[in-house]
Amino acid sequence: MTQAEDGDVWFALHARDVTPRGVGTFGTALDGGVRGLFAVGDRTPLVMRARAVDAAGVADVDLGGRNVLVTGATSGIGRETALALGSLGATVLVHGRDEAAGERVVGELRRVGAEAASFLPADFASLASVEDLAAAVESRVDGLDVLVNNAGGHFRRGRLTDAGVERTFAVNHLAPFLLTARLAPILADDGRVVTVASTVHGRYDGDFSEVGSVADYDGLDAYARSKLANVLFTLELAERLDGPTATCCPPGFVPGSRLWRNASLPVRLVVSALAALPDPITRRVADTPATAAATGTYLAAAPEAADWNGVYVSDCEPTDPATQARDDDLRERLWDLSVELSGLDGDDIPARERGR
Repeated sequence: MTQAEDGDVWFALHARDVTPRGVGTFGTALDGGVRGLFAVGDRTPLVMRARAVDAAGVADVDLGGRNVLVTGATSGIGRETALALGSLGATVLVHGRDEAAGERVVGELRRVGAEAASFLPADFASLASVEDLAAAVESRVDGLDVLVNNAGGHFRRGRLTDAGVERTFAVNHLAPFLLTARLAPILADDGRVVTVASTVHGRYDGDFSEVGSVADYDGLDAYARSKLANVLFTLELAERLDGPTATCCPPGFVPGSRLWRNASLPVRLVVSALAALPDPITRRVADTPATAAATGTYLAAAPEAADWNGVYVSDCEPTDPATQARDDDLRERLWDLSVELSGLDGDDIPARERGR
């Protein structure tokens, strides 16, 4: 019996059998976000599937021939989402900042059958780097079927980016806004844009007039503001895309996620303590990266979600976001501000061509 990193217990199944490799002893193992059948002493997986596939209930979906970009895919929820979609046959483009971590995920994807997986680096605090990422995606694939805007950060210190934008807002909202605008022309007619938001979006009840300042900075308020922006962005994008759909989802609370590595010391202490506890204890209040990736995986892959547009989805079911996320005026003001801050113009963004 083995204990996985997230607390799941896996029992080894030992049997002797004759295979193309000869007679050997076999068992099951957990390798990061992937489980599989391996020959003891060989470690080469024979059959593998990502855990989020089961959590999302999409094991029978075939994404062969589909191109997918998952941002923030080198660890945590993004990694689990990338592995899930890759195990369903998609060609997965892995985004992150750390090249070594990105190449490890690419290796894991190839072990689940996503042979064409590749890593594309970008720093989401830099608009120029986001532009480079969009250009790299266009050079790698003829079209994009799924864009998962997952990358995000929670920062204990307030800082402005080189563009003069508060860093949390820039990384969590402005970067995916710009990336989505740049990639919209190559989205398939039945493409999907899935943005990972947070239930904490309901904590912020203000506008976005202060995103150029870090005076009186509060990390949690800045994070909540950026997550409200994610929801508002999704609802407005759904009005503008002609063909592709836009949805968003909260992933839940994941103590093991690297999202919290730059949070304030009290937050990091609480999160670290929860992450150290056995899974049976934390299961009622926290998610593993695999379970947290389930809804995003479902929105990216499930046939049932193909026509969902402008929808906020929790636990694979449409639900209402916070009241402030349904403010049409605030939504349009945020869109206009995002266009201005990202340096886009009217010809660079999807026009309003249809309603939800």
